[in-house]
Amino acid sequence: MITAEYLECVGLGQIARKVDHGERLSREDGMLLYEHPDLNAVGYLANQVRERLNGNLAYYNVNQHINPTNVCNKFCKFCAFYRTPRDSDAYALTREQIQARVREKLHEPITEIHMVGGVNPDLPLEYYLDMIRAVHEVRPSVHVKALTMVEVADFAQRTGRSVEAIVRDLKDAGIGSFPGGGAEVMSARLHRLLFPKKIDFHGWLECAKTAHRLGLKSNATMLYGHVETTEEKVAHLLLLREAQDETGGFMTFIPLAFHPENTKLDYLKKATAAEDLRNIAVARLMLDNFPHIKAFWIMITPRVAQIALSYGADDIDGTVTTEEIVHAAGAETSQSLSRRDMVTLIMEAGREPVERDTLYHSIGIDALRAPASPAPRA
Repeated sequence: MITAEYLECVGLGQIARKVDHGERLSREDGMLLYEHPDLNAVGYLANQVRERLNGNLAYYNVNQHINPTNVCNKFCKFCAFYRTPRDSDAYALTREQIQARVREKLHEPITEIHMVGGVNPDLPLEYYLDMIRAVHEVRPSVHVKALTMVEVADFAQRTGRSVEAIVRDLKDAGIGSFPGGGAEVMSARLHRLLFPKKIDFHGWLECAKTAHRLGLKSNATMLYGHVETTEEKVAHLLLLREAQDETGGFMTFIPLAFHPENTKLDYLKKATAAEDLRNIAVARLMLDNFPHIKAFWIMITPRVAQIALSYGADDIDGTVTTEEIVHAAGAETSQSLSRRDMVTLIMEAGREPVERDTLYHSIGIDALRAPASPAPRA
């Protein structure tokens, strides 16, 4: 059992006292939490914050992923999804194809359609505006969470218009919120090394804050498990915390585990379950102004996501149906889970399942309480 005396003994007493009193942790605290040898003690502290904010509840939603195009001109070294226009498997979905994918799932109680893809220079802003409208024509009430801040910035650059004008156009077309991708790790060194053609973190943050000021929520992410340093990860969390102090527009932080297969970094080892849990735990402790921390089961496996519900996470994402980007990099998890699977995963972890919409309005404490089969294997 982890006690106050034990935490004092292993050098986490000061952080434990800050956690008890709801005090903000420092850069030095973040470094210690990342480097401390006792992961369970770090997880114990993160769970205290998690239960203070969200009790025993664990959230999920019923969502559908659609990737409109895999053509991209950013050539990030960690990406296995992108293609050039000359590649035989390059694609850009038509309006009709997007609507067909939405219609395929009309029998499912989907509340969110998540749409991200490559930054395709041949697709104008109007393509994306029409894409959003096309989804709403088929499912009028669905929440469309679409386009990263990288894509928003690219539209502004190509059209010569402001980010604010682009966000207003997207909002008028029916976008409901923005996902958190594209931030990677907020480090000038890593930007130069891994993704120099994307906007830097200053641009990413400014786009996100602009969206927040216009009344749209977003998520935030961090890609870990490649060549980043502990200092860079802590700095990333502090930059997000500072931006959240300013706008309050971030809903959820999602640590994203790097999958090296089929990328230019395929010589690296995949992140371990311990690394997954530590990144979730440290994020929960450092991001005191973020309402939610997500354990993205697609990337870390359903079983690790279960454990993460005791290491700071209060959300395991959704049913997904169907994910392509992570699987292009060798993810071996299923491409979708059922509502019953989600409920079973959460209940097996000892948490109370709550189906939510994108903005964390509760659809209800889930009624699917009698699992018909064991939870899916990792």
